Amino acid sequence: MLFSGLFLPLLLGLGVWQLQRAEFKQQQQVQWDQQTSELAWPQLVEQGLDAGRPVQLNGSYGDTTWLLDNRTRDGMAGYEVLTVFYPLQGPALVVNRGWVIAPRTREQLPEIPATQKWVEISGRLADFPQPPVLAAVQPGSGWPRRVQSLPPEVAQDVVPELPRLILRLADQNQPGALRADWAPDRMAVATHYGYATQWFALALMLTILTVVASYRKAAD
Repeated sequence: MLFSGLFLPLLLGLGVWQLQRAEFKQQQQVQWDQQTSELAWPQLVEQGLDAGRPVQLNGSYGDTTWLLDNRTRDGMAGYEVLTVFYPLQGPALVVNRGWVIAPRTREQLPEIPATQKWVEISGRLADFPQPPVLAAVQPGSGWPRRVQSLPPEVAQDVVPELPRLILRLADQNQPGALRADWAPDRMAVATHYGYATQWFALALMLTILTVVASYRKAAD
């Protein structure tokens, strides 16, 4: 009974907390979707950008491209292609266009297909790709440029106006997209509901075990 008294409120509390997180993210997504259709890119930047926010932009890709090294797909080595995008209004930003297979030799760099002059793209904001412990970024010259990581400070040395988030294209149908098969958001609304279900299931199991144990003790 003491064990149940301690852990049952904890399990129920965790389940309720996950439900609250799911509701918050659902409301946040509705707000983001509304702002995407109502606010222009400069207004979104001025308001403050958050990772996960959907964004639609009209503009053109620039010539500045980083090749993020050591990215694999289906056991094949390759790069993620990050190109600076210049909207018609507001500051430029880095766009993760997806994955491309690496040539057979390290001396070669992949050929990045050209895009139309003016395009409309959509995707979600995300953090710059950098490891938990930052490694030194080797300087390079010319474009595209191979990097092991891309902290925002390094990108801002090239284009000072860049925000501290990048845009990951929504899918492979976007203009300029390569293999943009991103993993789904691990903490989406459905994920929170799944965690809540697990916590409530554990609470139910603990309650059943406690009742069974009490009956056995009474029978003895």
